[in-house]
Amino acid sequence: MRFTILPLLFATATTLLAGPAVTAKREGTQVVFRAGDKEMFRYQAEPSPLPRPDIKPEYQRGGYLFPLLTPSGKSIADDYPADHKHHHGLWWAWTKTKFGATEPDFWNMGNKGGRVEFVSLEKVWEKDCTAGLTAKHRFVSLLANPPAAVLEETWELRATAIDGDKPRFVLDLISTQACSGSEPLKLPQYHYGGLGFRGRQDWNGAENCRFLTSEGITDRIKGNNSTARWLWVGGNADGTVAGVTILSHPDNFRAPQPLRLHPKEPFICFAPQQAGEMEIKPGTPYVSRYRLIIADGEPKAEEVEAWWKEYTRK
Repeated sequence: MRFTILPLLFATATTLLAGPAVTAKREGTQVVFRAGDKEMFRYQAEPSPLPRPDIKPEYQRGGYLFPLLTPSGKSIADDYPADHKHHHGLWWAWTKTKFGATEPDFWNMGNKGGRVEFVSLEKVWEKDCTAGLTAKHRFVSLLANPPAAVLEETWELRATAIDGDKPRFVLDLISTQACSGSEPLKLPQYHYGGLGFRGRQDWNGAENCRFLTSEGITDRIKGNNSTARWLWVGGNADGTVAGVTILSHPDNFRAPQPLRLHPKEPFICFAPQQAGEMEIKPGTPYVSRYRLIIADGEPKAEEVEAWWKEYTRK
């Protein structure tokens, strides 16, 4: 099995109408991205404070995005939800794994088998009305004594604001994961794990969250385990519809990647291991690219197809 090592370049949006200049500022344990005076999203660097006293310390983590806001200021994500305290806005973790003789779970942090740590904020930048950052994370097995580093991950983020009749915030993410040592991380076939998104709390319930995939699927049950180039997830946000479209780059491993759509909760992830076992080998970084488009309203399929063509233009 071979992974494509992608150059660390982002697709540009040269045919789009640029919006307000985007800024990125370190504020305490977060990096806050704004388009003009409108907040777009926050990158949580160091572990975030626990929002409720019922949450155990093992659930505390950093290295994720929350909140995520539309151009009108509607929040579309949740953090530390009561039913899944290990869900965090937009985040990355592997669930079922094998590392040597152990099976660390980096997703379900309450099991105390693994965790994903924020390591460092390498760079925060602003240029030509866009802004971004580079951050380091580490996947750590807690089943080893002492705990052992498994993967070193780099996140590269680039944010742009688009104006016009349908304003939107565009966020590009490149994740590069490399083995920390000489031991591979094996990923058996499993139904979830990878890049995850958790929608806002009032989207809970089978009827409260809407979906649209690149294959025209709107039924979350039919969409689960299907493959898609892109996915929109959204719902009612304080009286109007809002949501996020996630484009999965065609050079990603096993593209178009399988989806996990939870039957009742506002949770999705792109899970290439659904299609069979895989592994991340020493010396071969696992590189993934996604684009998030956060907007008010529900997009039409033809609109998203245009966004897709822009994103994948060579």
